[in-house]
Amino acid sequence: MAADLASRAALALHRFGMGPRPGSIAEITADPQDALLSELQAGHVELSGTELLTSGAASRETFAFRQERKAERMAAREARAGVANLQNGDPPKAEPAAAKMGPGVPQRIYLAEAEARYRAALDAPIGLMERLVWFWSNHFCVSADKGPVRSICGAFEREAIRPHVLGKFSDMLLAVETHPAMLFYLDNVRSIGPQSIAGMRRGKGLNENLARETLELHTLGVRTVYDQADVTNFANVLTGWTIRPFRQDPERGGEFMFNPRMHEPGPQRVVGKTYAENGFEQGRAVLQDVAAHPATANHIATKLARYFVADEPPAPLVERLESRFKSTNGDLRAVTEELIKAPESWSAQRVKMKKPSEWIVASLRSSGAAMPDVRRIVQMQNLLGEPLWRPPAPKGFSDDAAAWVDGVSERLDIAQQISRLAPPLQLEADALVDAALGPLASNETRQTVRRAESRQQALALLLMSPEFQRR
Repeated sequence: MAADLASRAALALHRFGMGPRPGSIAEITADPQDALLSELQAGHVELSGTELLTSGAASRETFAFRQERKAERMAAREARAGVANLQNGDPPKAEPAAAKMGPGVPQRIYLAEAEARYRAALDAPIGLMERLVWFWSNHFCVSADKGPVRSICGAFEREAIRPHVLGKFSDMLLAVETHPAMLFYLDNVRSIGPQSIAGMRRGKGLNENLARETLELHTLGVRTVYDQADVTNFANVLTGWTIRPFRQDPERGGEFMFNPRMHEPGPQRVVGKTYAENGFEQGRAVLQDVAAHPATANHIATKLARYFVADEPPAPLVERLESRFKSTNGDLRAVTEELIKAPESWSAQRVKMKKPSEWIVASLRSSGAAMPDVRRIVQMQNLLGEPLWRPPAPKGFSDDAAAWVDGVSERLDIAQQISRLAPPLQLEADALVDAALGPLASNETRQTVRRAESRQQALALLLMSPEFQRR
């Protein structure tokens, strides 16, 4: 019985959390499921002890920085022109100030946000709450590679995702679709209704990206109950969802606003229902309805089960989560409780591979290492093909193991780096394995670790073992 509980404790940490820290398997062995539910009940997801900027403040600082850089470039061009004039007998112009050294404002903000995120994952007792944040942040992904998004992608996660991971799905959906990061990423800031005041003056400027991805990826799922007409009509509904201009509003530039001059007038029919013209509230009404649609319940249930349990999740598990989503009107705390309590969540085989970011954090936690310079962790994710807040497309990074299998060999170098960061504790090989895997470790893995020539090598081999790679 004790061995069974220890196995469930290790499984709880690997499947539902961020991985074991030294001693954490033993800490929750008495009742692993209750430990997960207790963390869920506590519900702490805020990034405490940090002085991070709001998305509006970060956008304004970035705008000011870019304006300053633009002025410096113009001054440099004038200086070069002055040299040419001097050769013709004209007096030289003053040299511009030297370019500032180090990363620019957007990158500094990005790294500060990354450090807070990694620290929360490394310090969490179990890590279920952080896993939920990471899941939803990838479900509603934005990309730091898209212009102004770099300096606000971390704020997006803190403002639109974290406050709602245990709330109503509809509330998270509204927070996401009105956030400046999403509006920039999916090009809605300049989407103009063709018959709006602005549209009649400037010509047509409708952009369907936000509408399409909201229906296809964020709610109903690909090829379900909507068609192209629904996408176009919903795009009309979302016109006017934009940001305050920096030059016109220096105090609140970069924050969300509804601009009625850009909004397409008139009723719109979306997924079988007609929505009367009502300005911003027209869009809120559509989001409320698609959030409560049965197709959305199935889409979210399937993704949650796939992310936490198996690439091909057990049908009974998906049905449980879907039913709970429907009966609670999208209460995400209740849905997550169902996930933790479902027997299928515990009985599924451990064949699902950890994504690079999850494996890196689990490795650092297991090693007992202090958090290294955040740039080092960011680089590790880059090398393994999952750059932080930089998904390849709006559908986010894949939750399927097949997407990451080819890169497993590249994890060896990262495992060796992490092993060198670990404190020089003189643990026996079996104790090292027990702390990281407990009864989940195979005899083959134990033998491999025992044969290591040093603790560093033993730890690297442990981190590369199939049991540690899987959840």
